[in-house]
Amino acid sequence: MEKFYTTTAIDYVNGAPHIGHAYEKILTDVICRHFSQRTSDAYMLTGCDEHGIKIQKTSASVGMQPQEFCDMNAAKFADAWKLLDINYSQLIRTTNPEHKKIVQKIFKKLVEKGDIYKHSYTGLYCAGCECFVSEKDLDENGFCPNHKAKPEVVEEENYFFKLTKYKDAIIKHIKENPNFIVPSFRANEVLNQLENIEDISVSRVKSNVSWGIPVDGDDNQIIYVWIDALSNYITALGYDTENPSEKFKKYWPADVQVIGKDILKFHSIYWLAILMALEIPLPKHILAHGWITIDETKMSKSLGNVVSPSSVMESFEMVEPDALRYYMATAAPCGKDGNYSDNDFKEKVNAHLANSMGNLLNRTLSMLVKYFDGEIKPEFVVDSPLFADCKKAIEEVKHHFNYYEVAEAAQKITELVDNTNKFVTDSAPWTLAKEEKWNECGQVLYTVLEVMCVVSSLIYPYCPNIASKMAKQLSYDLSTKLDDIEIKNIKVGKLISKEEISPVFLRLDSELADKSKK
Repeated sequence: MEKFYTTTAIDYVNGAPHIGHAYEKILTDVICRHFSQRTSDAYMLTGCDEHGIKIQKTSASVGMQPQEFCDMNAAKFADAWKLLDINYSQLIRTTNPEHKKIVQKIFKKLVEKGDIYKHSYTGLYCAGCECFVSEKDLDENGFCPNHKAKPEVVEEENYFFKLTKYKDAIIKHIKENPNFIVPSFRANEVLNQLENIEDISVSRVKSNVSWGIPVDGDDNQIIYVWIDALSNYITALGYDTENPSEKFKKYWPADVQVIGKDILKFHSIYWLAILMALEIPLPKHILAHGWITIDETKMSKSLGNVVSPSSVMESFEMVEPDALRYYMATAAPCGKDGNYSDNDFKEKVNAHLANSMGNLLNRTLSMLVKYFDGEIKPEFVVDSPLFADCKKAIEEVKHHFNYYEVAEAAQKITELVDNTNKFVTDSAPWTLAKEEKWNECGQVLYTVLEVMCVVSSLIYPYCPNIASKMAKQLSYDLSTKLDDIEIKNIKVGKLISKEEISPVFLRLDSELADKSKK
């Protein structure tokens, strides 16, 4: 694998980031970090969607200019991703001059090609969705099911994109590539939507929506969100209709584009059609993740249950985000909805990260110091059936990531740790030491430490800080590619002293986990 390019949806900066935004970014970051262990060039794009009627209205309601409002909220998103150790390569904003210039070129090219035409239209417009909707898309009360609001009737002369021209090609691509949409069960949903697809509006009259990118040569029209926002995935790489950059040639097509299930239609239909019109290769995969509920209830400002990632970290006095990253990344099977609750969060991360994984490493190193002064002797180095489990776990984790099954991959890591804990219990090295069976005792400890080297590599995408602490105490090179991992990582000789041993993760309810008491 020469490169790996992944993208997130760009966040609408109409408010502050919440845990739903965090879920997508963590999921994408875990995927990208995993593939960075399999290639020398992994690139992750995220960004902010900053144009449209909602930004225009909200900024005015708080007495701010739209750009000033966008700058303020875009900073909040960037701060949130820094807090969560989201290791993105680039954050694009649709108010960037470079993006706006290329979007105008894309629009012009599609006009010249005959794929964009002007048309008078009367329809139902949902401001929340930023799109025209049909009556069949609404609930029994005539409300948008996603935003619980009635669309307004809009009559405008806009530019339209010939989406219907590419309908058959999109259907063909989805049917011929069953793994294109992940999870695959969502493909039928998209195919059903394609049955009644119509051409789409790709501009708004400036008198109704002034905050956006003007159509080059027609200042009375503002380029609509789908040409503007969706194009970020290629404008960020320096795509140009006349002379695409080397960066674009290197990274495009995207290996996977990670989005929420509510915008799958726009990415698997609108976006594909735009790319086909531009004669650009299609992304290899689109991963549509589910939603995160709070205590089994959908997040809602009116219910007052919107949770921010920073509030979770503050509530549990977390210095590092690994626990939240792990919990969110494993919150749901691939493509399904997940849930966040304080109690489940605490119980899960304490069980998996502190009690099972962290304690296994800590007590093994402590026994090595207690019985052998932290030294690995030559006679400790033996083969073990657990090493076959390690190799199997590496392949299983890679397999799940090939299908972007992040929670399922984590389960394989947990199983390896559980098997190793059982091995320790069954072998009882403390009993072997008591019986002065020193070689057998040392062999058990050595075996566990070898497994923990592999565990540190596998858990790294989820918990980079914990993995780094593990690797440091094991004198293990965490930059080792997954395909290059050898079982014999623990070297003969002094490994660690008592002073160098410390828990890699403290239980969230531990007094020691309270940073004010450290």
